[in-house]
Amino acid sequence: MPAGIGKVLKRLHYPLDVILLCVRWYVAYSLSLRNLEEMMAERGIEVDHSSVHRWVIKLLPVFEEALRKRPVGKSWRVDETYVQVKGPWKYLYRAVDKAGNTVDFLLRAHRDKAAARRYFEKAIEQNGEPETITVDRSGANLAALEALNAERLTPIKVRQNKYLNNVVEQDHRAIKRIIKPMMGFKDFRCARIILSGIEIAHMIRKGQMCDDGVASTAAEQFYSLVM
Repeated sequence: MPAGIGKVLKRLHYPLDVILLCVRWYVAYSLSLRNLEEMMAERGIEVDHSSVHRWVIKLLPVFEEALRKRPVGKSWRVDETYVQVKGPWKYLYRAVDKAGNTVDFLLRAHRDKAAARRYFEKAIEQNGEPETITVDRSGANLAALEALNAERLTPIKVRQNKYLNNVVEQDHRAIKRIIKPMMGFKDFRCARIILSGIEIAHMIRKGQMCDDGVASTAAEQFYSLVM
């Protein structure tokens, strides 16, 4: 077991398989914390919903750190969707490639040039430079890309086309479907951590972890990130 997850588990006094099962179910399916509490109780395991939340917040950063770089295409579709955090709406920046594979994601407090630029910088750092980025009619996204291109010897081709972005807009639905039973997030940090887990589970469901030719279940792929 990696040192990172072993250190986190020291203070979590439940069997590892129970903890990992609850964490995976929470980010992979449309379940609330109280749903998980009831489901565990039916299996003879008494665990409070607040404990499940604590496991999620402590373990998901380990999963995100362990997520290996995945090859993605050079044509990206970028868009942002709304996520409610303690009342106000925040913005989840996301991109998929032409085939629909997730490129990267980032939760930001604002929807402006600075937020868009931070997202593009993170996505390029993690996944390499794309040849083309397609955005909608958002002036902030376009301004951020123009600022980045001004600093590059070979500029990234930028397209503004709402219809070409349908693939990422449709992909948002899978994330929003999992978020809905959570009834909004209580703080920005928790939202960022939980959303990373939801994105990881979604990438696994789309087959982005199956690159070794070995068939395995979604659960096995999820646990393989830390085991």
